[in-house]
Amino acid sequence: MKKKLAVAGSAVVAVVLLSGFAFRGGPHHGHNPERFKQVVTWKLNDKLDDVGATEAQRQSIHAVKDRLFDEGVQLAEGQHATRSEVVAQLESDKPDAQALHALVDARIEALRAFAHKATDAVLEVHGTLTPEQRKVLASEYRERTGIE
Repeated sequence: MKKKLAVAGSAVVAVVLLSGFAFRGGPHHGHNPERFKQVVTWKLNDKLDDVGATEAQRQSIHAVKDRLFDEGVQLAEGQHATRSEVVAQLESDKPDAQALHALVDARIEALRAFAHKATDAVLEVHGTLTPEQRKVLASEYRERTGIE
């Protein structure tokens, strides 16, 4: 049973990565990274207001956001190139299965690398905040996600 779930999960990941579904902008943000960055900045500022962040904390956290955002944009741009290659393969009479599998592997590795950078960014922000600020954020997160 676990093997079937793993295979099904892998298939879903492959379809998502090849279709680009995970990297498309939502209806409010489209394909405008600067607009999306502006929205992220507004939401981050609201959260920093909620925890009473100092100016030094704000600067440090915004630097992390900017760095991570820029890397995320690069990841999305790589996804666009991948979609073009997938379309070219699927338009051919005999798609190259090995090439398609290599594309999936490359996207998974790129996403994995970005996820590790995002984790490092979270840890960096964690170290920037005071224990009280972290407690406020953890409480809000638990409430929003239903984690007890």
